[in-house]
Amino acid sequence: MIRVGLTGGIGAGKSTVARTLTERGAYLIDADVIAREVVAPGSDGLAQLVETFGADILLPDGALDRAALAAKAFVDDEQRKKLNGITHPLVGARAAELLDAAPEDAIVLQDIPLLVENHTAPFFHLVVIVHADEGVRLARLTGQRGMPEDDARARIRSQASVEDRRAVADVWLDNSGTPDDLAAKAAALWDERLVPYERGVRTRACAPQPSAEVAYREQWPVDATRLTNRLRVLGGDKIADIKHVGRTSEVGAAALDVIELDVALAAGASAADLIDPLSDGGFPERSPGVHANADPGRAVTINLV
Repeated sequence: MIRVGLTGGIGAGKSTVARTLTERGAYLIDADVIAREVVAPGSDGLAQLVETFGADILLPDGALDRAALAAKAFVDDEQRKKLNGITHPLVGARAAELLDAAPEDAIVLQDIPLLVENHTAPFFHLVVIVHADEGVRLARLTGQRGMPEDDARARIRSQASVEDRRAVADVWLDNSGTPDDLAAKAAALWDERLVPYERGVRTRACAPQPSAEVAYREQWPVDATRLTNRLRVLGGDKIADIKHVGRTSEVGAAALDVIELDVALAAGASAADLIDPLSDGGFPERSPGVHANADPGRAVTINLV
């Protein structure tokens, strides 16, 4: 099993990617759907909201009046924290239930609008960002969804920046073209990367690594940081330090397109302690003390020292 985090700014086209991957077999966990489910009529979540914000957040039929809730919950940080304190644990618990129910060979697609803002990117095997320029997104929101322009601009600018999204993106899907163009990119991602990646994690097989040098790429230190954050989550207190080493760490140097990381073990930890967590997280053991990538799209060598 692998977990793929899918996100992108409002109006970027995330739903097209989710639909395409789900049609090809992805196991979808949609945070927006769950968020509605946990406050449905008769739910404990709705009862907690009513107790906290009052019965006037309900419609005549007993369903949640989202506009009325927003008018009360978004007046200041204290009220917003009350709302999040109720809904976030419920959404997290339901997502965990669905994850536990996924098949062992699943490619789990978790559609999370605020993945970047919530700093959860390192907890996924892969993060897919769907992107479109602000002008394109604005036109879609005002034209296709009928959103007032001022509201659309405010929604766009309240979300994560392009730079923040690029920092956590393993895959960057540009959606400046047609929905069919984007769907084709998503289908290729499934066939060429996600399917072999899941198979590699499940069988603990390393992906092939490149054998020819390429010119220096400015993306290398960004990739190294993203991988380091993922390894820290996987290794926890068994890891003391991680350093980007080798030719890809030398600015301007040509090198094999392989990110090399030296992982210093914490006192009392051994390389054997990390075999299972690193392998399950996408980095199977290639040789004693050395792990590599199961992901065919991002070559990495991890030396446990």
